[in-house]
Amino acid sequence: MVDPGTVVTLIKQARDRRTAPLILELDLTEGIVETAPADPVSALLSMRRTHLRDVLDGLRRARSDSRVRALVVKVGGGIGLALVQELREAVQELREAGKLTVAWAETYGESGRGTVPYYLATAFDKIYLQPTGEVGLVGMALEEPFFAGALEKAGVEPRFAQRYEYKTMANTFMQKTYTPEHEESSKRLVASLTEQITAAVAAGRGLPEDKVRDLVNRGPFLSGEALEEKLVDRLGYRDEVYADLREEFGEETQLRYVARYNRAHGLASRLPHPGKQDSVALINGHGPIRLGRSGRGGPLPGSGPAMGSDTIGAAFRAAVKDDAVKAIVFRVSSPGGSAVASDAIWREVVLARRAGKPVIVSMGNVAASGGYYVAMAADTIVAQPGTITGSIGVVTGKAVVNGLLDRVGITFGSVADGDHARMSSSTKDFSESEWERVNASLDKIYDDFTSRVAEGRGMSRERVHELARGRVWTGADAAEHGLVDELGGIDRALDLARKKAGLAADAPVRVYPMSSTLERLRPPESSEDRTAAAVRFDGWGSLGGLAARLGLPAAGPLTLPGMWEIR
Repeated sequence: MVDPGTVVTLIKQARDRRTAPLILELDLTEGIVETAPADPVSALLSMRRTHLRDVLDGLRRARSDSRVRALVVKVGGGIGLALVQELREAVQELREAGKLTVAWAETYGESGRGTVPYYLATAFDKIYLQPTGEVGLVGMALEEPFFAGALEKAGVEPRFAQRYEYKTMANTFMQKTYTPEHEESSKRLVASLTEQITAAVAAGRGLPEDKVRDLVNRGPFLSGEALEEKLVDRLGYRDEVYADLREEFGEETQLRYVARYNRAHGLASRLPHPGKQDSVALINGHGPIRLGRSGRGGPLPGSGPAMGSDTIGAAFRAAVKDDAVKAIVFRVSSPGGSAVASDAIWREVVLARRAGKPVIVSMGNVAASGGYYVAMAADTIVAQPGTITGSIGVVTGKAVVNGLLDRVGITFGSVADGDHARMSSSTKDFSESEWERVNASLDKIYDDFTSRVAEGRGMSRERVHELARGRVWTGADAAEHGLVDELGGIDRALDLARKKAGLAADAPVRVYPMSSTLERLRPPESSEDRTAAAVRFDGWGSLGGLAARLGLPAAGPLTLPGMWEIR
C-alpha cells in the first residue's frame, strides 16, 4: 500500500523544483570543455565535464529568471586566460541584472601561481577564501627553454630556417638565450597581459592601479594579509559560504549547477520545430592543425584535441549547403600546425563567404600561426584581450643526430637514387641545393600567408610585414594593429553573426558537423562521408617520429612553439 505521506512529499518536492528560488553553482576546479571532442573515446570521457556553452547560455538565461537569486563559483586554476575573460564578462552581466555573485576557493594559488584564478574572482560581488589558503597575486611571467647547449653536448645539430626574426621556434633549438627580437616580443606579451589584469583587479576591488601593482610586487598573501589588504571579503570554509547565502535568501532556496539549469530550461528550444528555423552555424576548430580528421592530437588519452582539415572542411560545406544557416561562427583555439591543412581550411572560409554566408571568427585562448591563418579570411575576427594570436611566419628544418649516434656506437648505411632523396634524413646535413629548396618553401609559405593577411585585413603588404615576421601578439595589441576587429568572446561573435545575417537576437545556434558518438564509430559509406578521413598524428611527414622524440611541435611548420595557454 502506498503511503499517502510519501506521495504528498514527492509532489511537494516536484513543485519546489519548479518554483523554489535558485542559487546557481559552478565548479571550475576541473576546468571547462569548449566543445565535445571529435574522437569517440574523448567525447565519452568529457560527458560529465562542464561545457562552456552550457555555462554562458545558462548565465544569460539566469539574468531574466526571477527564480535565480545568486551564483556561487568555486574558482580553480585550470582555465586559460581568454576563457577566464569570457567568464568574467558573463558574471559582470549577471551582476548588472541584479543577481548576487560569489567566488570562493580553498586557495587562489599556493605559493604563487594564482594571478589568473584571482583575476577571475575579482569579477564577483564577494570573494571568500578558506582561512588556510592564500592569494597568489604575483604577476605574469613567461619562461622559455633553450636547448642549444644540451643538443650540443648530446651531439645533435639543429638545422632550422625561419621567416622571420620573431618566429621563435628555431631559437628554442638553435640559441642558448633570447635574441633581441625574441626578448622584445616576450616582454611586450607579458606587459600587455599585466596591464589587462592590473586594470581589472583595480576596478573589481575598488583600488588604485598603483596600489594593485604594489600588491603584486609583495605577493603572495596569506589569508589574513589578503583580508587586511581588501583582496578578499571574508575568510570562510565552504559550509560558511553556503550558510551565508541561505541566510540571505532563505533555507528553501535550492542549489542547481549552471549546466543542469541550462539544459533543463533550454529543453524547449531543442525540441523539433515545424519547418527549419533560420540559424547560425557554430564550427569548432580546436588544437593543432593537421591534414585529415579532427580527433586527439596524440595516441594517448589526455593529449588534447586536434583540428583536422577534412572535418572542418566538411563542416563548412554542410553549413553552406544548409539553406537554414544564414551565418557561420568559427571558433578557433589553436597554436597552428600544418601549412597545407591551414590553407585548406582558409579556402573553405573564403568559399563560405562567396556563397553569401557571413563568417565570424571567435578566438579562444590561442589562435596563432596556423590558427591565425585559418581565421584571417573571415568577415570579422573577435578575440579576447588575453588571446595569444598573430605569429604570422613560418619555420622548418630538422635535427642531425650523427654526433649522438657516434657516441652510442650506432651507424647507418644508406643507398639513394636522387640528389635529394635523403633530404629529410636525420643522419645527413642539408646540402647547398637542399637548403635552396628549404628556403624556397619558406619564402612561398610566408609570401602566401602575408599576401592573404593583406587581402583579408585590407592592409598593404608592407604594413602586414611590419606586424608579421613571426611576432606573437595579445588580442588587445592585435586589435590596436588591425589584426583583430573586436574584443570579446563567443557570445559577441554570435551576436555579430545574427546581426550580419539579419536574424533575431535569439536565433538558434547549431553545431556543425552534426554527428553523434555512434556516427563517429561507424564505418564510412563513401569517400565523401565525413567519417571517411583517417586520423593523422603528425604534420612533419617523414620527420614525424624524430620531431616527437625531440619535442618539436607535431603539427607542422605553421606552429606556435611552446606552451601558450596563460593560466
